[in-house]
Amino acid sequence: MVGDDDGMQDEAPAFLSRSPSLYFDRTPVTVRQFGRFVAETRYVTDAERQGDGAVFDVRDAGWSLVRGADWRRPAGPNGPEAVPDHPVTQVSWRDADAFCGAYGARLPTEFEWEHAARLGQSADGHVFAQGDDVRRGGRYAANVWQGYFPLEDTGADGFRSTSPVGTFGAAPSGLTDMAGNVWEWTASWYLPYDQRGRPFIARAGTERVHRGGSFLCDPRLCQGFRVTARAHSTPDTPLMHVGFRCVVSSDRSTTALRRVGRVIATALALRETRHATLARPS
Repeated sequence: MVGDDDGMQDEAPAFLSRSPSLYFDRTPVTVRQFGRFVAETRYVTDAERQGDGAVFDVRDAGWSLVRGADWRRPAGPNGPEAVPDHPVTQVSWRDADAFCGAYGARLPTEFEWEHAARLGQSADGHVFAQGDDVRRGGRYAANVWQGYFPLEDTGADGFRSTSPVGTFGAAPSGLTDMAGNVWEWTASWYLPYDQRGRPFIARAGTERVHRGGSFLCDPRLCQGFRVTARAHSTPDTPLMHVGFRCVVSSDRSTTALRRVGRVIATALALRETRHATLARPS
């Protein structure tokens, strides 16, 4: 089932959707992985070409375009450097699409993403609903906003921005960060569900869908953590709270799987190295 007749207007009507067998990245693509891609291809992101990216300023409680904000410094030149094992942000849909394509992969459709997010989460597959307690056994299960949005984020979950991928554990499916941390780009155009299957021509201003909520979502107020929730931006828009992950069809050639596997293996190696470092006696 995709959508929710009792949810936001753009989540209806709910309908049944079939998804092919897919390999999903376990985590969102990290800063280090994206940096390797840039080094190998000399790719230049939309934020770098445009000269700015969208940044949320807690002091002003609003969004603005900040000169020099890009994937290396998501909050701008005066902000901190992006952390290697955090999700890469300030990447547009076009940047995300280019990354996945370079490794023989692609972005998931929003229906594929929702199908994966529902797997094994709860009886009705909702993951989190508005007003749910995002703690499990007293520990936070997602990187979310704590405090009074948008005036204060207390950082009670340990982070006031992005967090290392996988920090809050994995779902029964094995996937991490499907709620919170960063929204994720999908391959889908933002259209009403009752228009699916009709002829469609993308025009200037038409937007792509992202899913999953982010560290900027207050679970008491935000709909973004709901598995059916949809957000959207134009394909050339870079944002400090939006990242992505890739998928590969299970029937793709072994060459393509090896290429995307190199990215996944790198992420696993980084995680193991990080854990070993944390466990090493001082």
